[in-house]
Amino acid sequence: MARSVWKGPFLDGYLLKKADKSRNSGRNEVIKIWSRRSTILPNFVGLTFGVYNGHKFLPVIVTENMIGHKFGEFSPTRTYYGHGVDKKAKRK
Repeated sequence: MARSVWKGPFLDGYLLKKADKSRNSGRNEVIKIWSRRSTILPNFVGLTFGVYNGHKFLPVIVTENMIGHKFGEFSPTRTYYGHGVDKKAKRK
């Protein structure tokens, strides 16, 4: 279910502070965040966020196409190794 329009997008408060601080410093450094549930806003375009996936921080460069999505969508938490198949059949 979508969030109601009058509430606005969900965003943890510290993200705006970190983004403003990074943009004002002029350096293109990775901003480490743990908030996978926060929505990507237009203010974040061009910044690089290190989104924690439970194991490590994956760098996510925010583009215009990502606005409105959640940070967690771009940092997978599970590694897919494929289905177990017969390795002899694969060599043929």
